[in-house]
Amino acid sequence: SVRGAGARSRLEGARGVLFPRRIMVRFALTIVRHGETRYNKDKILQGQGVDEPLSATGFRQADAAGIFLSNVKFTHVFSSDLLRAKQTASTIIGKNKFCKDIVIQYDARLRERKYGIAEGRPLSDLKAMAKAAGEQCPSFTPSGGETLDEVRARAKNFFEFLCQLSVEECQKEQAVLGMAGNGLETGKTGFPSNFRNQCCGLELNSDTDKDTKMLNPNILVVSHGAYMRNWFGYFVLDLKCTLPSALKKSQLSSVSPNTGVSHFIINLGNGDVIKPEISCICLNRDDHLADVNTENV
Repeated sequence: SVRGAGARSRLEGARGVLFPRRIMVRFALTIVRHGETRYNKDKILQGQGVDEPLSATGFRQADAAGIFLSNVKFTHVFSSDLLRAKQTASTIIGKNKFCKDIVIQYDARLRERKYGIAEGRPLSDLKAMAKAAGEQCPSFTPSGGETLDEVRARAKNFFEFLCQLSVEECQKEQAVLGMAGNGLETGKTGFPSNFRNQCCGLELNSDTDKDTKMLNPNILVVSHGAYMRNWFGYFVLDLKCTLPSALKKSQLSSVSPNTGVSHFIINLGNGDVIKPEISCICLNRDDHLADVNTENV
């Protein structure tokens, strides 16, 4: 796409950018799956071709996620351009104390995996197609659908765009504050500390770090289950993302629950967008849904 080509061009331009010594670009990334739709409840594949709105339960889930994240001061919000993700993102931001006027940016790179002829059909049909082809889900690709490699390429392209965005934000901070050669330490992300500590006991900022850390920007992304599973796989397998010690392998391969929240800290040492260091603070957490009535209404 034109947008993708532009992002790649900007990325190429950033590869040669080096920052003053001991400066580290550091940003926070919170990724949320959209709320439930009636197709989710009935285990029918939506993919990209079925653009269902949230169900009543889905809106309650989005409300709960919004309340949970209400104290997080996001600097950027991105969402898939499919309706269920757009409604979720809008609901979350509507509950936020700091970001009610922020502009949500819709991006086709965040869409769900395309399932071709299986879209609008029960998940059991996809499994039957895979069995007939001598394959297994999710690696099976139905006719007209996207391969896992194609989905991962979309996620990689979008993540590199976020890294480049963070480098540009850091450059702006330096230009405005006249920081040449000096460090700037920002506040914490606002991500709920009790939730962080439940995940792995990790504080996001530390005064003992040798390198000055810049936590800018603080990004929220709303996307889809199969897409997010592929994106997280790219983080872990390709970029060697560190994981909470309590995280089970089965959790890593599972699809996020509706409005499940995942949180990452990304370090770009000396502005290097090619070899980011990623720490997973929590993955697919749904504690905020404990009081949500999930019965279909």
